[in-house]
Amino acid sequence: MIVGLTYDLRADYLAEGYGEEETAEFDRPDTIDAIESALRRLGHETQRIGNVRRLVEALAVGRRWDLVFNIAEGLRGVGRESQVPALLDAYDIPYTFSDPVVTGLTLHKGLTKHVLASLGIPTAGFKVVECEADIADVHLPYPLFVKPVAEGTAKGITAQSKVRDAAELERQCRHLLATYRQPVLVETFLPGREVTVGITGTGPRARAIGTLEIVLLAHAEGDAYTYVNKENCEELCRYQLADASLAAEAEELALRTWRGLGCRDAGRVDLRADAAGRLCVLEVNPLAGLHPEHSDLPILCTAVGIPYVELIERIVASAMTRVSASAGRKEPGH
Repeated sequence: MIVGLTYDLRADYLAEGYGEEETAEFDRPDTIDAIESALRRLGHETQRIGNVRRLVEALAVGRRWDLVFNIAEGLRGVGRESQVPALLDAYDIPYTFSDPVVTGLTLHKGLTKHVLASLGIPTAGFKVVECEADIADVHLPYPLFVKPVAEGTAKGITAQSKVRDAAELERQCRHLLATYRQPVLVETFLPGREVTVGITGTGPRARAIGTLEIVLLAHAEGDAYTYVNKENCEELCRYQLADASLAAEAEELALRTWRGLGCRDAGRVDLRADAAGRLCVLEVNPLAGLHPEHSDLPILCTAVGIPYVELIERIVASAMTRVSASAGRKEPGH
């Protein structure tokens, strides 16, 4: 099978003049090398495509693939993770991971929380601040937690994200609105343990592969898995498998979330406990990082004894079930 690879390479954007934080979600060359190596070990032929602009160029000259392994995050807009899936759908080319609707929904944390609430899944109380005038309409008990509504890799999450009064709330909201030029999510601060649940598969076949607890070390930024803590996780964080009772609660909620939102193939659901110890869903990542040693999902796989090549195999196998189903529906000669 010929598998194309779509991705955003961090070095490409840095060379164009973008900054370190702007490119934080994008991949390092060794991530692409690892995915390609795993696919080849599984017997597939691979072709590197690159970002959405390279994909457009490739499609325009007639290039096609049996499957595209897509990890492209996109550069601009709340729908940036939907760009590659939408293009591939338009050309009837199958791909890994979630569709444009799901990737667009889950990137917008406020919309995700509305859907979670409608599904009866616990999530912290929240308010989306679209502009400075909306700050006065926040009526939630302090402390609160403030972050951009549509960023990944903890961008915009700092030691100042936890706010304790109206003055801090206004200052932080104004800062984020001006810096990231997008709405701000304000939610009740959750002071408890934080975990991430890894999932592979789609719909009824989705399975939780384990629950990883994120423990901040003494010299880390406090209160949250911030951008600094995440970027320097080897020195500032400890990852450990959650105990059985915590894992059982987290995995039940994560699978309800994954299936309820229609996520596909593999990813993560992040959760944190409130003051009473009840887990709440923080956010959903249907396009999780895949660096073998640095990204949370492969770290979790290693902790539970799943080799990296097996993770890639599971992702491809899940995506291929859609290819088989689609082929069965097509009319002869299509």
